[in-house]
Amino acid sequence: MKRVVVTGMAGISSLGSDWPTIEANLRAGASGIRRMADWDQFAELNTRLGGPVTDFTPPPHYNRKLTRTMGRVALLASCATEKALADAGLLNDPIIQDGRMGIAYGSCSGSIDALKDFASMLIVGGSGNLNATTYLRMMSHTAAVNIGIRFGIKGRVYPTTSACTSGSQGVGYAFEAIKFGKQKLMVAGGAEELSPTQAAVFDTLFATSTKNDAPTTTPAPFDTARDGLVLGEGATTLILEEHEHALARGARIYAEVLGFGSNSDGDHATHPNTTTMEVAMRLALDDAGLPPEAIGYVNAHGTATEQGDIAESQATHRLFGERLPISSLKGHFGHTLGACGALESWLSIAMMRAGWFAPTLNLHTVDPRCGVLDYIAGEGRALQCDTVMNNNFAFGGINTSLIFRRHS
Repeated sequence: MKRVVVTGMAGISSLGSDWPTIEANLRAGASGIRRMADWDQFAELNTRLGGPVTDFTPPPHYNRKLTRTMGRVALLASCATEKALADAGLLNDPIIQDGRMGIAYGSCSGSIDALKDFASMLIVGGSGNLNATTYLRMMSHTAAVNIGIRFGIKGRVYPTTSACTSGSQGVGYAFEAIKFGKQKLMVAGGAEELSPTQAAVFDTLFATSTKNDAPTTTPAPFDTARDGLVLGEGATTLILEEHEHALARGARIYAEVLGFGSNSDGDHATHPNTTTMEVAMRLALDDAGLPPEAIGYVNAHGTATEQGDIAESQATHRLFGERLPISSLKGHFGHTLGACGALESWLSIAMMRAGWFAPTLNLHTVDPRCGVLDYIAGEGRALQCDTVMNNNFAFGGINTSLIFRRHS
């Protein structure tokens, strides 16, 4: 078995596109949630809230030829990956093109604009808006494929399209590809673009927040007064590398990936299962060879839905008891769907290295039905720990848990 480390990290979010900016916003209690005025055209949509990336512009060298197969989600993914490769000192290294590097990357779907063009063909009968790249922008594996094309990566490709665990499965399967000797390096992560169609999915389940006139007060994970989730967007890429390979080239190492657990509820597409959530966490601990007391902090999925918050927190309590510090970043960013597992892994590592963990924004009174845990609320917390866990749970009953350790 090979040891696996993180040697590059970068992302794009509603609170910034580098760790110092995001950290400053987290410490200031800033929210990336906004009222989406252009959603007013959809009269039957209850929520008008989202966490958009408002300052994203692709670099000048992303010309038309380079981007013709990319919708917004692939652009976000490719730009995050370029920054992560540069962070790892690998952007112009031949190793990324000789087959030793692979990709495990996900999103919930491709770009909505391309999907709209195909839908228009079915509804009105005309295909005038379609061209040779429409499908490449719409397909569910557009992020992974476009990363491979953009950087000439020739190793194996795992397109992890699994709703809210797309990003965490990307990191987990990348970890396993290196652990079992299939690749030396992996591009891992997830991306999502914000769309009213995705908000409509949760609207039909009465799971969205409707605090449309008070956007920064929601979502409120684990809070007794929460009224639902808010969607966001962004992308995060981690560069994973075999430990000895990273040492040999003198790479900076951010953290070691110790364990990954993933399983399926096997019983319902949208109803969370607290028992199998706990099993996923236990699988990660077993994979890492660690007891529960070795974990110093858990980054919760924490979407601010009633059933999800209760099921997840009760599962976490059964495994860890009352002592465990825990918070959800979705109060700050909203639910970034396919990006969240990667975004929250990046920030969990960054917070561990900083010795400071962000609170769950908008958490004021913990729902008494939630598991009894050490919820970080109000101010963030200075906390020195060496091992953190990041959990994510998705539609379809897909559960994931990742464990990272400070590298020494």
